[in-house]
Amino acid sequence: MTETVKITKCSCEDVHTLQEISIETFNDTFKDQNSPENMKGYLERAFNSEQLEKELSNRSSDIFFIYFNEELAGYLKVNISDAQSESMGEEFLEIERIYIKNHFQKYGLGKHLLNKAIDIAIEKNKNKIWLGVWEKNDNAIAFYNKMGFIQTGAHSFYMGDEEQIDFIMTKTLV
Repeated sequence: MTETVKITKCSCEDVHTLQEISIETFNDTFKDQNSPENMKGYLERAFNSEQLEKELSNRSSDIFFIYFNEELAGYLKVNISDAQSESMGEEFLEIERIYIKNHFQKYGLGKHLLNKAIDIAIEKNKNKIWLGVWEKNDNAIAFYNKMGFIQTGAHSFYMGDEEQIDFIMTKTLV
């Protein structure tokens, strides 16, 4: 059987599916390192329907689903201009979220989404990509290093009342 990978752009009609996969993948990635109270508060704030509808309707953001053999496997959110979570400038595209469901990891789907982000950056005349990754997420850091990203800074990320550090990693495209 041939494995198929398909990436589709999300629309406002996808808000509930986006909410489900956002909560599932974020929870699976971070629940073991954070308190249940902090996780619950963050998930309710970041992934409620109103917040996701706002993100889906922002013209400076794009969200995509990735399907593996026609099953939803993950998603990608990219931002430009004032939608970026940090003021990085007009030459940058931000990868705000890139998540693959646990049972779809190790199929190269993260690379597909990263390449999609690179294609979007080139299409929008951006020559640099950046993202924030939790300093304790060793697998993600190793993946981004392998894909040509380098750590260029750090910023605080709050999970409830707990301050955590995200490494800022960048990749120059030209």
